Amino acid sequence: MKDHIPIGATTITIQHRVGFYETDAMGIVHHSNYLRFFENARVVWLETHDKSYPEWIEMGLHFAVTHTHLDYHRPARFDDILEVTAWLEWVRGASLAMAYTIVCRASLLVTGRTEHAAINDDGKVRPHTQRRSRAPASDGTLGRPVLIRLAQRAAGRSKISVRLFRDRPSSVSFDVAGAKGP
Repeated sequence: MKDHIPIGATTITIQHRVGFYETDAMGIVHHSNYLRFFENARVVWLETHDKSYPEWIEMGLHFAVTHTHLDYHRPARFDDILEVTAWLEWVRGASLAMAYTIVCRASLLVTGRTEHAAINDDGKVRPHTQRRSRAPASDGTLGRPVLIRLAQRAAGRSKISVRLFRDRPSSVSFDVAGAKGP
């Protein structure tokens, strides 16, 4: 069910075995549990591709959910093994959106997204991004934050242009029309 995931998206997929306590009187997973599955995948995505959630908390930041949207295609049932995939859809100064799919035995069950505001311990909105150095990483690469931003810009586009320096004219274009997803 990769057709719901944008080409070039940086994804994480976790597995979840449905427990009996997660089902309702009809024997299917109660709709509220899918948000929990999304959250578990989101936390693993952050840990894998940025910082662990406890590191964000140590920095005095939390990601409050401001919007959720789920489309239910088929129900999950007790003992199903679900594959929950998450990816970063967009990021702005004090907010971000994550998108998700839940698949079981090659059938798409749920698609959805969540939006979040970065807030401090007092509940005030605070940018989660800090000025990052333009210097390359120690291994000579552009560094993970820059590569993540490039992947975000490339999602769903055939060509992207990137300005290399803020203080002088320069840019580079990438033709990503033939790029393959992960």
